[in-house]
Amino acid sequence: MALIKKFRIKSFKIDETIVELKNVSVFYNKRQILNNLNLNIKKHEILGMLGPNGVGKSTIFNLITGLKDPNYGDIIIDGVNATKLPINERFTKFRLGLVPQHGGLIHDLTLLDNLKLVTEIHIKERELREQKINKLISQFEFEALVNIKAKHLSGGQKKKLVISMALINNPKILLLDEPFAALDILTIKMLQEIILNLQSTEEISIVICDHQARDLLNCVDRAIILSNGNIIASGSPNEVISDQAAKSQYFGDEFNIN
Repeated sequence: MALIKKFRIKSFKIDETIVELKNVSVFYNKRQILNNLNLNIKKHEILGMLGPNGVGKSTIFNLITGLKDPNYGDIIIDGVNATKLPINERFTKFRLGLVPQHGGLIHDLTLLDNLKLVTEIHIKERELREQKINKLISQFEFEALVNIKAKHLSGGQKKKLVISMALINNPKILLLDEPFAALDILTIKMLQEIILNLQSTEEISIVICDHQARDLLNCVDRAIILSNGNIIASGSPNEVISDQAAKSQYFGDEFNIN
């Protein structure tokens, strides 16, 4: 991919918070998922979230997008208390982008028609819609795929398409839910490079939730480990894998990212 730069940003450039979960608690059927959790997401950083199943990673995404309301606490986005704002207002006001683990595209439409469908929702002017589509086709090297139906694309091509669709509204915050799941090694590497390139060229704040710990840690600035409803470790990839609480409750003693 010619436009993807092979580099690793080791720390985010701006020490400003763009999303804050403040004293957040969440219950599902009396079962506590998050317990007075505090989380800051910095501008332009790539943040990774790790933890066992059911620990609250997807819940944090749902809280940011408005799919789930906290039982207690506040959701602050770009300095605004968004706790009571509806989903559609959050996506437009704060320019959120979401790449779900499953779905996100229409399988019987071509790659080009999927892009057209989303641009018609977000961009009023026809000329600007065409410019945006052409930019994405070039950026993601879709030229040979535009007339292929989404259902015939490979897993990696589908993931690239869903990411490109999430970029149509020029998001300031991009949420990636298990982007590396069920993909081969080369496709995962390609997606890691895309993520790094988006941070560099688009200056997007990116949050990744995945069970592929090694793949996630190889493309983030900072990672958090969730356990028992709260954050038990936070820091650079090397810092979190060395953390004793993270080792005992998630990684184990033999894990490394080499």
